[in-house]
Amino acid sequence: MSNNAKLLWEKVNWTLTEQRVTNIQKRIYKHSKLGNKGMVTFLQNLLITSLDAKLLAVRRVTVENKGKFTPGVDLKIYTTPEEKIQLVKSLKVDGKAVPIRRVWIPKPGKKDMRPLGIPIIKDRAKQKLVLMALEPEWEAKFEPNSYGFRPGRSCQDAIEAIFLTMRKKGVMAKA
Repeated sequence: MSNNAKLLWEKVNWTLTEQRVTNIQKRIYKHSKLGNKGMVTFLQNLLITSLDAKLLAVRRVTVENKGKFTPGVDLKIYTTPEEKIQLVKSLKVDGKAVPIRRVWIPKPGKKDMRPLGIPIIKDRAKQKLVLMALEPEWEAKFEPNSYGFRPGRSCQDAIEAIFLTMRKKGVMAKA
């Protein structure tokens, strides 16, 4: 099992995996725009149960995430290919979560502390999986001029949109 799992993880074609997940997400977005709720739900279930999405969710929380070495209450981190493949196999969105580990961290530039909740890595992977399915549906419904906490949008994008709108309406010339 050990060498087999390592080979499986290392042989994953991540570009193709991302592409297949993105294709389903685009379909979710399209059907959400059209108001086809049945198809959106079907595609979301397809995505959540797909091996591609599970692989990506595990990769994002165990390889790409800054907190990949920060364990939850189970003190478990996933570093080996074997552990990652096992996590992929056990990943299921079942509505169950382990209690969150609470740590206190200092507020920037102050002596005060603030609480930080750290879920176990398996729960983080579940959250990532659900995010991949829900985000395209809601991106299709959000206002085009909404910028807060949106993927691929920043404060600078919002400022640029305001600037362009003001220029288009002639407000800049009057100032």
